[in-house]
Amino acid sequence: MVTKIGLFGNPNTGKSSLFNRLTGLKQKVGNFPGVTVDKTSARIRIAKREFEIIDFPGTYSIYPRSKDEFVVYDVLSKPSHIDYPQLALVVLDASNIERNLLLFTQIYDSGIPTALLLNMTDVAIRRGLTIDTEKLQAKFPQTSIFKINARIGTGLSAVKDFLEAFEVPKQIKENEFIGLNESEKQAEDTRRRFEFIQNVVLEVEGSKEIAISKSNKIDQILTNKWLGYPIFLAVLFVIFQSVFSLASYPMDWIDTAFSNLSSFISITFAPGVLTDLFVEGIVPGIGGVLVFVPQIALLFFLLGILEETGYMARVVFIMDRLVRPFGLNGKSVVPLISSAACAIPGIMAARTIASRKERLTTILVAPLISCSARLPVYTLLITLVIPDVKIAGVFGAQGLTLLALYLLGIVVALFVAKFIRLFLKKDGEVSVFLLELPAYKTPRWTNVFIEIVKKTQTFVFDAGKIIVAISIVLWFLASYGPADEMELAARNVNKEQTKEQYEDEVEAQKLAHSYMGYLGKGIEPIIRPLGYDWKMGISLITSFAAREVFVGSLATIYAVHQNDEDAMPLIERLRAEKSADGKQVYTLASGVSLMVFYAFAMQCMATLAVVKRETKTWKWPLIQLVYMGILAYLGAFITFQLLS
Repeated sequence: MVTKIGLFGNPNTGKSSLFNRLTGLKQKVGNFPGVTVDKTSARIRIAKREFEIIDFPGTYSIYPRSKDEFVVYDVLSKPSHIDYPQLALVVLDASNIERNLLLFTQIYDSGIPTALLLNMTDVAIRRGLTIDTEKLQAKFPQTSIFKINARIGTGLSAVKDFLEAFEVPKQIKENEFIGLNESEKQAEDTRRRFEFIQNVVLEVEGSKEIAISKSNKIDQILTNKWLGYPIFLAVLFVIFQSVFSLASYPMDWIDTAFSNLSSFISITFAPGVLTDLFVEGIVPGIGGVLVFVPQIALLFFLLGILEETGYMARVVFIMDRLVRPFGLNGKSVVPLISSAACAIPGIMAARTIASRKERLTTILVAPLISCSARLPVYTLLITLVIPDVKIAGVFGAQGLTLLALYLLGIVVALFVAKFIRLFLKKDGEVSVFLLELPAYKTPRWTNVFIEIVKKTQTFVFDAGKIIVAISIVLWFLASYGPADEMELAARNVNKEQTKEQYEDEVEAQKLAHSYMGYLGKGIEPIIRPLGYDWKMGISLITSFAAREVFVGSLATIYAVHQNDEDAMPLIERLRAEKSADGKQVYTLASGVSLMVFYAFAMQCMATLAVVKRETKTWKWPLIQLVYMGILAYLGAFITFQLLS
C-alpha cells in the first residue's frame, strides 16, 4: 500500500531541494486533476514501505491569491480529493520562522498528520538565531519536529526513520477550513494566528546577533540600481559565450560521428529504399537532435547555478523596475524569465498574477522571450554566418550575437506589452509584487544535475520524436515526385561536364522536381524578399510544429541525394550551397534575417495549445499567432534589406 505524502512550504524555503534529495531522478510531472497547474510527484521506497511524495506549489497561506495557491486550498479542504495527503511535511526557513509558521498552523489545524521540518539551519546559525525545538514542540504537541539542511542532507536520516515508522490514522478529524467567500472571517483568522505566532517566536527563538548578513552586503552591489543591470548583462554574455566556446567540441564530435554513421550504413548495406531511409532520413534526423544536447545541457547547467546561488531571485528584483513603465507588474518577471527556458512553463507561471489584464498581457508576450528551442536555430545560423572573431580583443562576436538576439526578444516583448494593454479593458484588480530574496549559498550540484537531466530529456524525447518523424516525411517528399518529370529533368542535364558535376546536377534536378521541390517553390515568391530559397521555406513550414525542427529539416533536405563519398557535416554543406546564379545562399543578410524571423515567429504548436488552455478560448492564441507572424515577417524583411 502506498502512503501519500504532501510537501508544503513558503517559496524559497528549500522545499525543492528536499524533494530532490528524497526522490532523485524518480520524479514525474503531470497536472493536478481538473486544473492545468503542474504537479511534481515521485514514488520512493524506504525499507519495505512505498511512499508517493507530491510537491505542492509554494504558498504563504492556505487561502489563495492565485491559481497555483488555490490548488493547495482545494486539495487540503477536500479529504475525498485524489491528492489529499495522509501526511503533510511542512518545510520552514529556520532563519524566518515567524512568517513561515502561518502556513504550518493552518495545515496543523486542518487535522492532517503533520511533521515540521526546520530547514536552512545553517543560515539561521550564521544570523545568530537559535530555535528551542523542545519549546516549539510543546506548542504543537501533535507534530514531529526535525532540524534539517536539505542542501547537504543533514537530518534526513531521522526524517526517513520517521516515515518508515509512521502509521496512517484510520480516521482524520473534520477539517476546520474557512470558506473562500468569507473574507472577513479569513482576515480575522489570519490576524489571530499571527498574534499566536508572535508569542511563539518570542519563546522559542534566541537573540538576533547579526545586523547585516553577507547576502545583504552582496546585494548592495548586485541589486544596485546603477550596477545591477550591467552586471546582469555581463553574466548573460559569459553564459552565451560559454555555450559556443565550451560546447563546440562535443558538437563537432557528434556531427562527425553521424556523418560517418551515414557513410558506414550506405557502404555496408545493399542499396535500396530502406538503406536510403536510414542514410538520408532517420540518421540525419537523430543527429539533428543530439548535436545540440551539449549546448542545451550547458545552458541549463549555467542557469541552474544562478538559480541555486540565489542570484536569479535578484534578477527578478532588478527587472521589476524595468517592466513597470511598460504596464507590467513585477510578478510578470518570473513568467518572462521562465520563458527563456521554455514558453510553456513561463505561460503557466503567469497564474500567480491576480490581475486578469496583467496576466493576459504576460501570456501574450511571453513567447517573444527566446526559449531554449530557438537555441539550436540560433547557434547553427550564428556559426554559419558570424565569424569567430574577437571584438576589442575580448568579446566574441558569436556570443555577442546570441546575447543580442535574447535582448531583442526582451525589448520587443516590453513594447508589445505596452501596446497590448492599450486595448485591454481595465479589470479593477491590482497585483502586488512580493518577493523574498533568499540568502546566497553554494550551489547544490545534485539539484543542478537533476534539472539538466530533466530539461535535456524533455528536448531529446519530446522534441526529438517530432523531429525524427518529420525527417522521415521530408525524406519521402524529397526522394519521390512525379516519376516522368523527375526522369525528364535528369535527362535534360548537360552531359558535357565532368562526371562529378554531372552527378551533382542530376541530383539537384531530382530534388527540385520532387514533391518537396514543388511545395518549396510554391511558397518561394512569398519568402524570397526575406532572402530565403525554397529549401529554407520547407524548413520554415515544418518548424511550425516546433522551432528546433528547422535544423533537423535542413539536415534531412541536404542529406537527400548527397553523394556518399562527399558526405560532410551540415555546416559545411550549408556553406557550400549555391543558388542557380552561382551566388552564396547563406550570407550574412539571409542568415541574420532568419535569426530575426525565429526571434519573433510563433512556431510552436504546443505553446499555442497551452495559451488556449490558460485563456479557455482560441481567440487569444490566434491573435498571438497572427501578430507574431507579422512581426517575424516584417523584422526579417527589414533586416535582409538593410544588410543586403
